[in-house]
Amino acid sequence: MKTRILLVEDEKNFGLLLKDYLTMNGFLVTHCEDGEQGLQAFKSETFDICIVDVMMPKKDGFTLSTEIKAINKHIPLIFLTARSMREDVIKGYTIGADDYIVKPFDSEVLLFKIKAILNRHSNSFTENDFLHEIGQFKFNAKLRTLKKLSDPEIKLSPKEAALLNLLCQHKNDVLPREKALKQIWTDDNYFTGRSMDVYIVKLRKYLSLDSNLEIANLHGNGYSLLIK
Repeated sequence: MKTRILLVEDEKNFGLLLKDYLTMNGFLVTHCEDGEQGLQAFKSETFDICIVDVMMPKKDGFTLSTEIKAINKHIPLIFLTARSMREDVIKGYTIGADDYIVKPFDSEVLLFKIKAILNRHSNSFTENDFLHEIGQFKFNAKLRTLKKLSDPEIKLSPKEAALLNLLCQHKNDVLPREKALKQIWTDDNYFTGRSMDVYIVKLRKYLSLDSNLEIANLHGNGYSLLIK
C-alpha cells in the first residue's frame, strides 16, 4: 500500500509542484491550501506523515499541528517554511515535529528525509501499541486475536482486525466511514461500502458476548465502538 502524505501548503503553485514530485516518487498526496482544510482532511482520512507550512490563512501551521498531534501523537510531522528564526524552529520541535525544513530546499533531500522519518517511526512502536482492552475482551491487532476471559480465542481476518483496530482508536467517538474505507479498502464506493458493512456485522457478532459493548451505526457519518 502506498504511503499517504497530507501536504498543507497555501502557496498553490508550489504546493502543486511538490505534490506532483512526491506523487512521481510513489506517494499518495492530499494537498490542502489552508489549516482548516488540512485539519478536516486529517480527521476524515488516514495519513502516514504530514508536511505542514507555518504561515497559512485561517489556521497557522503551528496551531494545525498541535491539533493534529492531539488526535494522533504518533503521526510523523515535517514543517516546511520560510520562517527560520530560532524561536520558530524551537516551537516546531516542541510541538513534536520530526524535522523543520527552511525554504528554499532541495527536493531530493526532502524525499530522503521523508523516507528516513517513516522508517524510524515504523520501527518505534511497541507491542502495547497493538493491544486493546475492549470491555471483557483483549484484542491484539498485530496477531489478529480477540479473547474474552476464559472463552476460546477468536482469530480475525486481516480486514476484521484492521477495522476493529480503527474502531478501538476511535472508541466512544466517531470513526468516519470514508476514513475506514480509504485506509483498509483504499477506495470509497458502493461495493467497498457494502463489503465493510459485512465486516461490521461480523465484529458485532464477536463482541455480542459482552453486553456492555456496541458498534453503533451513525447514519451519514460512520460507526462508533461504544463501551458502556
